[in-house]
Amino acid sequence: MRSTLTRRAVLGSAGLLGAGALAGCGIPAAYVPEARRSGDDRSAQDQALAFSNWTQYIDVDEDTGGRPTLDSFSEETGISVTYTEDINDNDEFFGKMGPVLTQGSDPGRDLMVVSDWMAGRYVSLGWVQALDRTAMPNVAEHLDPQLAHPAFDPGRAHSVPWQSGITGIAYNRKELGREIRTTADLWAPDLKGRVTLFAGLDEAIGLLMLADGADIAAFGADDAHRAMDRVQRLVDSRHIRRFTGNDYTSDLASGAALACQAYSGDAIQLKADNPDIEFVVPEEGGELWAESLLVPNRARHKRNAELLVDYYYRPEVAAELAAAVQYICPVPAARDVLADSGDAERVALAEEPLIFPTEEMRARLRTMRDVTAAERPDLHRVWGRITGV
Repeated sequence: MRSTLTRRAVLGSAGLLGAGALAGCGIPAAYVPEARRSGDDRSAQDQALAFSNWTQYIDVDEDTGGRPTLDSFSEETGISVTYTEDINDNDEFFGKMGPVLTQGSDPGRDLMVVSDWMAGRYVSLGWVQALDRTAMPNVAEHLDPQLAHPAFDPGRAHSVPWQSGITGIAYNRKELGREIRTTADLWAPDLKGRVTLFAGLDEAIGLLMLADGADIAAFGADDAHRAMDRVQRLVDSRHIRRFTGNDYTSDLASGAALACQAYSGDAIQLKADNPDIEFVVPEEGGELWAESLLVPNRARHKRNAELLVDYYYRPEVAAELAAAVQYICPVPAARDVLADSGDAERVALAEEPLIFPTEEMRARLRTMRDVTAAERPDLHRVWGRITGV
């Protein structure tokens, strides 16, 4: 079983405040118009591309250290891939790329993976190129419909999901002695001081708004403030143990917390380590999110990058990746590949709802729109006061 490093949880919890904050970080707050985004695409004469990703987010051969799906792509196409695990934090990487992209310089990479809430900032600033969807027939055929129309990028014109996940609730069923079905169940008296929430606004607020019946695809400021007001009352009453990043898993494993906001990508490992741990998508809804592939402005191998994106949407390739990283696969057809593999472990993965959600689970999944640059300062100010970060 892989060691999980949740990309959504390794964030600077205060976050950047959108375009207005860029100037304060020494980055010009500049929207890049469409005419200035493309570069001299050298794909035809230069069979190469550079791909930036997070750690532990691709299949690896434990014996050779190779990356089988990437190696197969290179063998098939003749395109060599420089694969770099240089993304450790969405905000940190955003700050690193900002000066390069606003100045129209060579970004040094042709493909990168960031969380969708951050991808929304790249798209709104004009920092990434529109994709040639005619060059991506596998994406057109196999992309999960629930991930196909995010508010920040209608029709996925600039982004394609790499992997996906759910923000829901994890809890120790045996120690708690009852089931958790809704987010409101976290506020029961027997959980006082034993609940953790995410410290990052973008990570926490969607599930909290869903608990109030808000439409998180089109939420307003009132929805966000209503959810934050409740959290403030829970902090004041000492019901919330603390606000966490990825370390929520250690609180749950040690018993310091009995229930918490959690990511589906961690739940498989948590349950493998302790069968008493359960992950639930609340009855009123859980947040479905993705981390997506983007081609930055001035990328020198855009066509090659698009070929790689489409390659990963072949069901047999998507199945290999899903078996390795065990996040929600954005290619539902990969499930049949695993189910028909004849390998017991892979067949079991095909039946894992945290990799291939059931229809009943899908009915409760919602996708949150991005927090806009105009909204972010006020919401972060209030959230920062509540969380103490």
